[in-house]
Amino acid sequence: MAEPRHSARASPALQALTECDPALATLALWCRHRDSAEVELAETRGTEILYGAGFEALPLHQQIGVAGHHILHVALQHSARMAAMATRLGPDFSPEYWQIACDAIVNETILRAGHALPRPVLRLSGLMRTIGAPDDSDGLLSQWDAEQLYHKVLRVGGAGGGEGARSAVLAYAEAQRFRPDLVPGQSEGEEAEGNTRLDAADWRGHLTRAMAAGRAAGVGLGALGAPLGDLPRPQVPWELVLRRLALNATLPRHAPNPGRPARRWLAQAGHAMRMGAELPPWQPRQTAPVQQPRLVVALDSSGSIPPATLRLFLAEITGIVRRMSAELRLIVFDEDIRSETSLNSATIRRTLADLALPEGGGTDFRPVMARAAQLRPAALVLLSDMEGPMGKAMPGLRVIWACPAAEPPRAPFGHVLSLAR
Repeated sequence: MAEPRHSARASPALQALTECDPALATLALWCRHRDSAEVELAETRGTEILYGAGFEALPLHQQIGVAGHHILHVALQHSARMAAMATRLGPDFSPEYWQIACDAIVNETILRAGHALPRPVLRLSGLMRTIGAPDDSDGLLSQWDAEQLYHKVLRVGGAGGGEGARSAVLAYAEAQRFRPDLVPGQSEGEEAEGNTRLDAADWRGHLTRAMAAGRAAGVGLGALGAPLGDLPRPQVPWELVLRRLALNATLPRHAPNPGRPARRWLAQAGHAMRMGAELPPWQPRQTAPVQQPRLVVALDSSGSIPPATLRLFLAEITGIVRRMSAELRLIVFDEDIRSETSLNSATIRRTLADLALPEGGGTDFRPVMARAAQLRPAALVLLSDMEGPMGKAMPGLRVIWACPAAEPPRAPFGHVLSLAR
């Protein structure tokens, strides 16, 4: 027997939301609610929320909280963002850490809005204490979004923090009875039913209007004192920005050839001679340079770059070099230049796979800047935390700073690109 098109199990909770939380009730209208025998409590699949028998067994006040939890998963596009992160990071993506980050934000929001959840419960404030981050309880929800929290938790609890930190994060989640409840991507049947897929701008508009309704009522989400930092926002991934900057730098540019006249000048000169007029001003012919474009990539080996970010960055640089048939000069540095390697599109993958980076030490950008100026590249791409003396800008040297921090330091010159998203 087919499941009904609308959830009977969630109906009491959704009806109660209209009085106790107009903001969540408004957002619930943009979600698809279904009963399912396949899930135990509840699950989010794209814009669809599935409710199991365990949800029906909860008291009404907890049903309201659990329904609000999944409504926020949908409104904040956690399933779609999860799929996007998995595509970008490939095998380095950790679904478990992503869902821990999303649940921490959503649960903190639901509880601060005055709703109840089955205890114990994973919270953003508790996660901050576990990873040793500053616990600014008043500004937590406005400071963190899912991507930033994922990378923060992954660095502390994963390869960057050692097995002890990894165990602490997972132990905290397990103690709070954390269970994954997100399925990445679009819900099944969404296209078949002719529903329009909503993008980040659409959901941001829905959230803005819903929060306005909540503030007017003064209850639920509308009573939160700070805005949500996890609002979906249209963003251009850093890979696309880096690709555009590097490709623009390596595009061949025409240069004047003083020894040959432009065709336009020849036509104007011929006309002037026939008419007995003065010759037009000299116009040299523009010729494309034959020199192969060169990129210099400088890797800071001081140990501040997460391995997953480094692999993703090198893969993107590899793609740029292969598409442009450009020469790549790789410089490894800390306080001084440690190694310099010339790569091409045929050998870059094998060489980067065997690349060994020294770790530790400080950072000084002045030696690598001086060396890059000697090589005269189309662009210098610096992968670093940007902590160290930078010196002065080199004339004619285009610099792209690639920093893993969400809020990179300011640079006195060049384009600063955050790799945090």
